[in-house]
Amino acid sequence: MEGIYPIIWDGTTLKLLDQRVLPEEERYVECHTLDDVRECIKKMVVRGAPAIGVTAAFGLILAAREFMGDFTRFEEKQGAFSFSKFQAKLKSAGNNLKETRPTAVNLSWGVERIINKSQNLNEASPSLIIRELEQEAKAIFEEDIAVNKKIGEWGAKLIGDNYTVLTHCNAGALATAGYGTALGVIRSAFYQGKKIMVYADETRPFLQGSRLTAWELQKEGIPVSLIVDGAAGYHIHKGDVNCIIVGADRIAANGDVANKIGTYSLAVLAKENNVPFYVAAPLSTVDMSVNSGKEIVVEERDPEEITKLRGLPLSPPGINVKNPAFDITPAYLVTALITECGILYFPNEEKMKQLVPKRR
Repeated sequence: MEGIYPIIWDGTTLKLLDQRVLPEEERYVECHTLDDVRECIKKMVVRGAPAIGVTAAFGLILAAREFMGDFTRFEEKQGAFSFSKFQAKLKSAGNNLKETRPTAVNLSWGVERIINKSQNLNEASPSLIIRELEQEAKAIFEEDIAVNKKIGEWGAKLIGDNYTVLTHCNAGALATAGYGTALGVIRSAFYQGKKIMVYADETRPFLQGSRLTAWELQKEGIPVSLIVDGAAGYHIHKGDVNCIIVGADRIAANGDVANKIGTYSLAVLAKENNVPFYVAAPLSTVDMSVNSGKEIVVEERDPEEITKLRGLPLSPPGINVKNPAFDITPAYLVTALITECGILYFPNEEKMKQLVPKRR
């Protein structure tokens, strides 16, 4: 795998590969504060559920250092540091981050990992608190790559030799700490020597398929053909596609899946044409507090993502726009859920409960 590093932590600064300008340019945005991280998540410099979870964790480290202020330099002053005030500020920063992208549960998961870690450090010095929280953020980063590779190993079992796989949006290295969920499965199958072809649909309106997925696969030499979103049904019905594999931003307790807008349409097409529809996601994406997809908040994004393309108008001025970023795919349309702990065929409420003890 060629080096694709969407998230880089150098100990003081968080560097994020700017996914708004790919594939024309590979540049990083440096984050020094919580507000920097918040803006990068909100404006899609970084995107993908696992990636924003990791990013949020490091964002809280930047926030924690800011809150500590002079305390880390004057630990010897008795009473100078108030752990309760620090904890309150950290929770407030976490809530601030959660508001940026409400649908992806990994963001909240990453935030809660850091906050929960801090709660066990009430007897520690300010400098030790920072070190421990930073280690937790690093662990989240490293675990994500390891988890994605396990997802890839399991999912590759479902990909036969000479398969053509259709994928939607970008659930690759760019959407994670650096390996991928849906594309991680494709990578793993390719690394095993299987001859595979990938159809990447463009994924309007942000074009994650044409700009990001096609770039990733081409970078690694994995055969890929780019198609417009509306051509997916044509290729599926024609028999060109052996299976469909996508990622997820949140999975409800009954197995319903929230993913990039257009996913539901592909699942219906798959059902109609007897094509397996797979969802690859880490267990951190499963939200057992949400009973079904009906309870998942779907983010509505800026109308200009549809009406303009890099400043150029694509529609009449003043047109009414609906721009939901995600849709909900009912569990009955999912052939299998691929996680780091194995493959769950035809997920439902009872089967999903089996995943709960396996989550960290």
